[in-house]
Amino acid sequence: MTAVTTQKTAKYRSDYRTPVFTIDSIHLDFHLHDTATRVVAVMQVRRLSAGALELDGEHLQLKRVAIDGQPLASTDYEVSATQLRIAQVPDNFELTIETEVNPSENSALEGLYKSGGAYCTQCEAEGFRRITYYLDRPDVLAVFTTTVRADADAYPYLLSNGNLQSKGKTENGEHYATWHDPHPKPAYLFALVAGDFDRLTDHYVTMEGREVLLELFVDKGNLHRADYAMQSLKKAMKWDEERFGLAYDLERYMIVAVDFFNMGAMENKGLNIFNSKYVLADNATATDWDFIHVESVIGHEYFHNWTGNRITCRDWFQLSLKEGLTVFRDQEFSSDLGSRAVHRIDAIRVMRSHQFNEDASPMAHPIRPDKVVEMNNFYTVTVYNKGAEVIRMLHTLLGEGGFQEGMQLYRQRHDGQAVTCEDFVAAMEAANATDLTQFRRWYSQAGTPLVSIREDYDSEQHVLKLTVEQQTPATAGQKDKQPVVIPLLLSLYSPQGERLTVEHEQLQRHESGSELWVCTEASATLELTNIEQKPVIAWLENFSAPVKLERDVDLEVYTTLLAHAEQEVTRWEAAQQMYLHVLLGAVREQTQLVLPTQLADSLRKVLHAPLDDALKALIFTPPSAEELIEYFSENVPLAAIATAVEDLRGQIALALSADFAEIYSGLSADEHDLSAAAMAARAMQNRCLYYLAKAKPEDYAAKVLTQAAQGQSMTLQQAALEFAVHLQLPDYQRALAEFASQWQATPLVMDKWFAAQASAPHAETVERVTELLDHPKFTLRNPNRVYALVATFCRNSISFHRADGQGYQFVLGIIKQLNTLNPQVASRLITPFLQWRRFDSKRQQMLKDCLIELQGIDNLASDLAEKVESALAQ
Repeated sequence: MTAVTTQKTAKYRSDYRTPVFTIDSIHLDFHLHDTATRVVAVMQVRRLSAGALELDGEHLQLKRVAIDGQPLASTDYEVSATQLRIAQVPDNFELTIETEVNPSENSALEGLYKSGGAYCTQCEAEGFRRITYYLDRPDVLAVFTTTVRADADAYPYLLSNGNLQSKGKTENGEHYATWHDPHPKPAYLFALVAGDFDRLTDHYVTMEGREVLLELFVDKGNLHRADYAMQSLKKAMKWDEERFGLAYDLERYMIVAVDFFNMGAMENKGLNIFNSKYVLADNATATDWDFIHVESVIGHEYFHNWTGNRITCRDWFQLSLKEGLTVFRDQEFSSDLGSRAVHRIDAIRVMRSHQFNEDASPMAHPIRPDKVVEMNNFYTVTVYNKGAEVIRMLHTLLGEGGFQEGMQLYRQRHDGQAVTCEDFVAAMEAANATDLTQFRRWYSQAGTPLVSIREDYDSEQHVLKLTVEQQTPATAGQKDKQPVVIPLLLSLYSPQGERLTVEHEQLQRHESGSELWVCTEASATLELTNIEQKPVIAWLENFSAPVKLERDVDLEVYTTLLAHAEQEVTRWEAAQQMYLHVLLGAVREQTQLVLPTQLADSLRKVLHAPLDDALKALIFTPPSAEELIEYFSENVPLAAIATAVEDLRGQIALALSADFAEIYSGLSADEHDLSAAAMAARAMQNRCLYYLAKAKPEDYAAKVLTQAAQGQSMTLQQAALEFAVHLQLPDYQRALAEFASQWQATPLVMDKWFAAQASAPHAETVERVTELLDHPKFTLRNPNRVYALVATFCRNSISFHRADGQGYQFVLGIIKQLNTLNPQVASRLITPFLQWRRFDSKRQQMLKDCLIELQGIDNLASDLAEKVESALAQ
C-alpha cells in the first residue's frame, strides 16, 4: 500500500454541526498480522437527528458489515476512498464492521503501523479511520473495550487503554488481552501497542488514597535509560495534585517508547505512546536539555488526562483548548521544579524565533483557526505556544487564585464533555465575575501585534507621560484588526538602578512583583506625577503578552536593567536588546560591527556577578541569524546578517577572553548530578569554552576535541562536538569519526551527530548533508533521523539559503520522496519555502520555482498542497 493522502476540501468552523449519530460504546477485536491485521468493531449506535449513517475510513479493506447481527449485502451500503455510507438504519442498533489493514506498509505512521518489531497506533488527529470505519470526530465519545490477539512469543505485551479485564492463551501459540476504559473518549485517544519490551514498574498513591500501577515499556536493552522518565511521571502526578487538585483516575498508567513516531508523544487515555527521544535518558547519552525535555513532555502528556481527555475538544478548530492550556501547565510544572527564569526564557525564544515567523507567513492563523484543509497542518507553534501565551495572559490578569477558581468551574461544568475554547473563557469569566469579551479577540485574530512605546518626561513638572500604541498587521483572510487586551507588566528604576514605587489608578501591583497596566485601546496614555528623575523602565516583563515591542532608547537603559533589574528574565531581555541594537545597526547601516565598550563592560560585570550560571549562559547567547531574519519583511540581507552575527560573537570572545578563562577554570560539576546548580555549571562551562575556542583556537582546540571524545557527560560531549564542527577546528573530522564510532549503536545520540553537521553555518554544509543521505545510519522512514538531518538544515538559514539554490534543491528532493512516504514529516520540512517573498529577487524565484514544482506533482499530499497553495496565492 502506498501512503498517498487523498486531496481534501476546506472545512470551516462556522459550519460545525452536531453528528447525526453517536456511538455509546465500541468493542474492538484485533487479530494482529504484519500484512493483514483483522479488526472486528462492534458498536452501539444511537441516532441524534435525521440522516444517513456516514462513517470515516481510509486505506481499509472492508470484509463484513452487519446490523443487529444481520449481514448487509453490498447493495445496502456505499464505500468510497474515505467513507462507508449506509442510508437506511434503525434509530438504535448494534453495528458490526470487519476490516483488514496492512501495518507493515503504513509508512505514514497514522492508524496502526509497525515501529521496529512492535505494533503501535497514532490516531490523533484523524488516524482512527485507518483502523476501522467510524465517526472519527472528537465530539463522539464512546466507552472502549479492546481485545488484542497476537503470537505470544513475538508479542508478550498486548496493551490498550484503560484497565486490564482479562488475559489468557488461545490456539496456535497465541494469547490475548482485553482492556476496558470506563471513561468515554473520542477515537483519537484510542491506543494499542503489542511487542516485546523491557518493563519498568512503580506505584503511586494518589491524594485520594488509591494505588496506581505505573508501567514504562522500552526497547530491549534500554531499561537503564528509563528511570528518569518514571521519576518525572511521579513528579508530574504529585504536582498536578498540589497545584491544580487533580488526581489520576485509572488503575494503571502506561508509557511506551517507540523509535518511529511523527510527534513527540501522544496522551492516549492510560496508555501514552512516546517518541523514544522523550523517554530514554541517562548521563552518558542525554544532555541536560534532553533531561529537561523528558520531564516536560512526560508532564505534558500526563496533564492531558484532565485537560484534553476528561474534557476534550468539540472539533479540531478547538485544538488550542487542550494544547495551549496543557503547554501552559507543563511550562508551570517545569518552572516550579526547576529555574523559572530559564524555562521562561526558553519559551520566549520559541515564540520569537518560530511563532513570530509563522505569524508572518502565508500559514498565519489564529490560535482557534476558522478554516482547515489538513488538520495535521495545525499542530503548530501558534496553536500550542501562542495558545499557551494566551492562557498565561489570563493567568496574569486574574492572578493564581482567580485562575484556579476558573479551572475548578471549567471542570465542574464540562467534565466528560467535548467543548470549545469559548466554554473555557466563559468559565474563567464567570468564576471571576469579569468581562472577557475583548480578550476573546486573541482566539480569533491572527498575527503578532506591534506595540510602540513612547516615554515623555517633563523634568520641570516631574511628570512622566507614557504612550502605548498597538496595531496588528494584516494576515491572509484578515485585513482589518481590532485592538486586543494587552497586559503590560513593567517596573520603573532610577538611573542608579533603585526600584521606584509608583501610584496610579490604572496600575496595580502584580503578584509577580511588577506593575500591571492593562491596555485595551489602539492608543493609551498614562501620566505619572512626582517622578523626580527620568526613570529607566522595564517593559513587557516576563514577556507578559505575545507581542513585538518597539521603543527608541539608548544602550544606557539596558545596561542599567542588566545590572539592577529585580527579575532575572528582565536582565536577560536587557542583554538581548543590547545585542540587537548592535547587530541591527551594523546590518541596516551596512557597516562593520564594533562591540561598544559599554556593552563589553556590562557583559564583564555579568560574568563576575553572583548570578545563576544558567542565566549567565543564556545572557551570553546572542540572537542567532534565524532570529535576526525576523526583523526584515523583505530583501532579507542574509550575508550581512551572517557577518554581523559572527563578528559579534568573535568580538565578545576577544574582549572577554581573560574573563572567560578565569570563570572556566573555576567551573566543574559531578557528571551524575542533575540538580539545577550542576546543570547551570555545565551550561556556563560550555559557553566559556565556545568563546575561548573562538578567540584562541591554538590554545583551546585540543580541549574541545578532548571533551568531544571523552566528555564527562553528553551535555559536554555534544557541545564540544558542535563547537569543533561549527568553528572548523583542526581535526574536527576526526572528532566526528570518533563520536560516530562510539555511538553508532545508540540512535538518539546518532541524531545529535547528524544535527551537529546539518547546523554548521558554512557554505559547504549543503554538500555535507547531501553526502549524509547515503550514510548507513540514515533512513527517511525514521522521523527522528529526518528531523535531525533535514529539519535541522532547514533551520540553518545561512546554509539553506545559499546563493546557488542547492540548499533548496536538497530539501525539495527530500520533500518529494516523503510526499508518498510520510506526508506529515514532508509538511514540516516545507516551512522555510513559504516565506519566499521576503528574500531577494533571485532567491524569490528559486523558492517559488520549488513550490510550483511541488504543486505539479501527481497525488500531492493534502498536508503539502494546502501550504503550497497558500504560499503561492498570497
